[in-house]
Amino acid sequence: MIHPLKEKVRQIPAMPGVYLLKDKNARVIYVGKANSLRHRLRSYLAENDIASPRLRSLQAKLADIDFMVTDTEVEALILECNLIKEYRPRFNVNLKDDKDYPYLILTPELYPRMELLRLSQTGGRRARFHPFPGKEEQRFGPFTDVGAVRESMRLIGSVFPLRRCRQPLDGSPASTRPCLNYQMKRCLAPCQGEENVLPAEYGKMVRQVVLFLQGRYGELESKLKKQMAEAAQAHHFEEAAVLRDRLQSLQRVAGQQQKMTLNEDDAERDILALGRHGNRSAVHLFQVRGGKLLSQDHFPLVGTEDVEDEEVIASFIKNYYNQAESVPPELVVSEPPGDAELLKQWLKVKAGRKVSLRVPRRGSLKKLVDLARRNCRLRLEEEERQRAGKIEQPLVELGRLVGLDAAPERIEGFDISHLRGGQPVGAMVVFNSGEPLKESYRRFNIREAAAGDDYAALQEVLKRRANHDSWPDPGLILIDGGKGQLSSAREALDKTRLSDIALVALAKNPDQLFLEDSSLPLRFAADNAMLQMLQRIRDEAHRLAVGGHRRRRDRISIYSQLEEIPGIGPAKRTSLLHHFGSTAAIRKATVKQLAEVPGINRSLAELIYRRLRGAK
Repeated sequence: MIHPLKEKVRQIPAMPGVYLLKDKNARVIYVGKANSLRHRLRSYLAENDIASPRLRSLQAKLADIDFMVTDTEVEALILECNLIKEYRPRFNVNLKDDKDYPYLILTPELYPRMELLRLSQTGGRRARFHPFPGKEEQRFGPFTDVGAVRESMRLIGSVFPLRRCRQPLDGSPASTRPCLNYQMKRCLAPCQGEENVLPAEYGKMVRQVVLFLQGRYGELESKLKKQMAEAAQAHHFEEAAVLRDRLQSLQRVAGQQQKMTLNEDDAERDILALGRHGNRSAVHLFQVRGGKLLSQDHFPLVGTEDVEDEEVIASFIKNYYNQAESVPPELVVSEPPGDAELLKQWLKVKAGRKVSLRVPRRGSLKKLVDLARRNCRLRLEEEERQRAGKIEQPLVELGRLVGLDAAPERIEGFDISHLRGGQPVGAMVVFNSGEPLKESYRRFNIREAAAGDDYAALQEVLKRRANHDSWPDPGLILIDGGKGQLSSAREALDKTRLSDIALVALAKNPDQLFLEDSSLPLRFAADNAMLQMLQRIRDEAHRLAVGGHRRRRDRISIYSQLEEIPGIGPAKRTSLLHHFGSTAAIRKATVKQLAEVPGINRSLAELIYRRLRGAK
């Protein structure tokens, strides 16, 4: 698949830019930047007997190349970060599960609130906000310990009386009387309108919260003292007393922070240490503000096998600070990152000021880096022990239960989904050593089984799976269902090359495990690790099957709608799907976007737009 791309690479300019490597399904599998696109891309096509397993695997999947030219390498780095965040390519070094890391959000409202949310909740978050013109969302994170984040929210709530209600406020009274939080002095009651709480006064408190979250306690303390003195001088003694209590609470919180520097001033820096254990790696981050340790976070990484430490630490810096709200003036790292000078230029653009990168060799900063690295390795070792308890031991127990000589390494799960027998889809998920192997997931559109016959549909899927000689054989097959599905699966496999593969079925409501050599199902406690692992595989197969069925149903629905439109035939239907990539995208397309499809003129685009939205 690589050789046909050589001519394409010859036509690519020797300019700075970003390249996207794609597989045969047009999925982006790697995003990179280069000062010379042509020179860099040639290296992916060259035959190399000593290439790393990672590079050889990437080359085996490479089917197409796309690229974007930029004016400078810094612009290429900025674009690379954004594209990695969007596509999350499997061959790039990425933060593990970064979509679910918690953030603290100050909402973009006239009277902002604080919320704990994850990036995966973006759509729901916007639905709950009531943006006010001129206001922007402020985000703090990402964090890895949601418990610590909730504790921070509790502390903030005890020091700063931010509102907690979600009702939209525009400055006019929104309720007849304040809620209980106002009575408990935990809210200023902006729901009573501008006459009670001026947005400007509320905004002062919000800025204090920002300083608190940034760890700038000294600056915040100075501001509170100044405001308290001004209020007292103006004989606003109640306001001065509130500021005094807030200052005392702040001093108590600040006093609990551990002094981390030995002979440094009130520096602001992040300490980043890379740790490895076996084939797992992570970066441990110490956040030091005002010379005190504010927090520590542990970020597991994926895609770091056969990757040099300098590339891993550089990738982490790009991943993390592309999402972080702020960048401190100094980053102290355990290894010199690749493209260090380019990274410093990019960080300067992100922060709006110079950001230094240091790799200490001695002194107090070296001790801090060593401490962070030691904590990182201890966490990795603990995660490995937990993984053994949650995955390896359950696999051994499962193998013993079904009579295998060893724990099953590859487990395949199967399920069928349909709606009243229509558009049935079968799904196969693969778990290797207890972890999902998503590139091996497959969906099967049911072709032969009668509508609504789940047993026949399951048999069809298993027979078609068995015909793929190039796929690795599973150690165990899990069926979503009960004794009937298990018997049907065995009947189907007995006529194939997978006849010796062990089978189990997991029913739900209640969860019961069916074995082939037992007429009665097995029941396990809800916290049984083996049951939880099987539930995860079964639920993943169910999710994949339901998603496939919905897509198939939607495609048939939109095709039937398109068939009723004069001037739309098979060729134009195919052209529409090829252009937009999915039926959902066709439904969402504007008239202008529809008219860009080859063969679709403006008048036909308007007709398609109206018909897909139910208009005549």
